[in-house]
Amino acid sequence: MSTFVHFLLLLCFCLFSLLSVHSLTLPSDIAALQAFKSSIKPITIPSYSCLASWNFTSDPCSVPHITHFTCGLYCTTNRVIQLTLDPAGYSGTLSPLISKLTQLTILDLSDNNFHGPIPSLSSLTNLQFLSLRSNSFSGAVPPSITTLKSLQFLDLAYNSLTGSLPNSMNSLTSLTRLDLSFNKLVGSLPKLPPNLLVLAVKANSLSGPLYKSSFDDLTQLEVVELSQNSLSGTLQAWFFLLPSLQQVNLSNNSFTSVQISKPTNPNSDLIAVDLGFNKIEGYLPINFSAYPLLSSLTLSYNRLRGPIPSEFGNKKSLKRLFLDGNFLNGSPPAGFFSGGASVSGSLGDNCFENCPVSSQLCLKSQKPTSICRQVYGGKPRS
Repeated sequence: MSTFVHFLLLLCFCLFSLLSVHSLTLPSDIAALQAFKSSIKPITIPSYSCLASWNFTSDPCSVPHITHFTCGLYCTTNRVIQLTLDPAGYSGTLSPLISKLTQLTILDLSDNNFHGPIPSLSSLTNLQFLSLRSNSFSGAVPPSITTLKSLQFLDLAYNSLTGSLPNSMNSLTSLTRLDLSFNKLVGSLPKLPPNLLVLAVKANSLSGPLYKSSFDDLTQLEVVELSQNSLSGTLQAWFFLLPSLQQVNLSNNSFTSVQISKPTNPNSDLIAVDLGFNKIEGYLPINFSAYPLLSSLTLSYNRLRGPIPSEFGNKKSLKRLFLDGNFLNGSPPAGFFSGGASVSGSLGDNCFENCPVSSQLCLKSQKPTSICRQVYGGKPRS
């Protein structure tokens, strides 16, 4: 065979191979992408952005992407499996035809200016990652989200979502991370997904107590961020016994009391607790000192009274302690001020006697004697 004939055969093979990978996108996917782009105001699509390169004279899933569809989506063969927009300030609504992209595994529209309701996503059964963070979506969290059995990551934070959470949230059995912070959600927490690692619903209007039934079977939950809500009542002992709990922030709520049991697991991983700016009354719970890894404890600006248990002064793991703004009295444990002490924080604005002014823990002055006498019905008890 001549060299020229061999070259022609090789060229034909290469052309055939190249054409074979230029798969034509499924028509329903193209229609969905067209509807998606048409729902965004053209004036908010910068020339340098991903959406500016979406020119439907070219097939979305064809390769290589040289001038058209240069970014924003990813395909496998002839189906769109990822839609990930750049944060270019796109403004518009989310077309309900997004539901036609039934092979999507990732949908990320974060850090833009989408508004209006979130449409039904129930047909996106392969979706694993959903982020609509930092937009202007309004209305309720759609119940259709709870049908997405493959969903592992859900972030709807920094929107204007209202109403209560769907009752069937626990049906999201693959979900490990949930962030609904900085919305306008109300009511109490429903029964939560059983495999959650991170729960964040900060800065909403959740109310009422935390119910044990909401947290049943959450054996892997590590982080709870529920600060800046209107949660109230007693924080019961079961909460801090959640087996994998590491970090808790329940500050800026309206809890009135807290019950703390000694950890049932001697290897408890609880590291940080923030219960500041609540309405917690009573004595400083001594059993916090029994958590072996507890490094940071904040109970600032509550209504605690009585002395600090000496166990806290001997706790080597404790590095940060904020108890300012209460009515604690007596003398703080000497262990806080010994030569090897490494505790930072604040004990100011209490009713302590003999809080060493040489220590940064005592830099904030104590309450006037008259206020302390009023709280204790006479002279503060030592």
